[in-house]
Amino acid sequence: MFAKTVPLFSASSNGRLIGSNLDVQCALGKSGCVRAEVKIEGDGASPMGVWPMLRVFWRSDRTTKPETVLPSMPIQRNHGWCDDPDHQSYNQLIRTPFSASHENLWREDRIYDIIVELGYNSSPIVAGKGSAIFLHLAKSDFTPTQGCVAVAESAMRDILRASTLGATLEIRQT
Repeated sequence: MFAKTVPLFSASSNGRLIGSNLDVQCALGKSGCVRAEVKIEGDGASPMGVWPMLRVFWRSDRTTKPETVLPSMPIQRNHGWCDDPDHQSYNQLIRTPFSASHENLWREDRIYDIIVELGYNSSPIVAGKGSAIFLHLAKSDFTPTQGCVAVAESAMRDILRASTLGATLEIRQT
């Protein structure tokens, strides 16, 4: 018998992210939460499930490196994330210029100043099932995301400080 993996953090549709002595406001997808098996590219929904926190990216020109044991790297001006289901680099970090559809990680707004790559649709990657599902910084009014989880920068730093290797984030409907 195997023990059920308990997520380190849990973000729910009630706008709260809890875990590791934290209870903070969060924003989820503008289309709400959907079961991962029905998630599709561009639907604006956050995929329900427990996702590994894989890697941290940050803007070194705007903020300091977050304190974390998770693998991390600074965002470069030419970093992007492929969101073209027909491209072999779908749902992966890419370098621009890039001919296929992609999202730029080097943004004018501050929501990608710190990003955590979540292990949704990553092993294996299934074309069209959704890409670039991140834990990232929230807008000041906690506007819903395009399918990610977003928190304030202070909360993000607390989350990353509390994270362990193998940390997970659950997205759930309340």
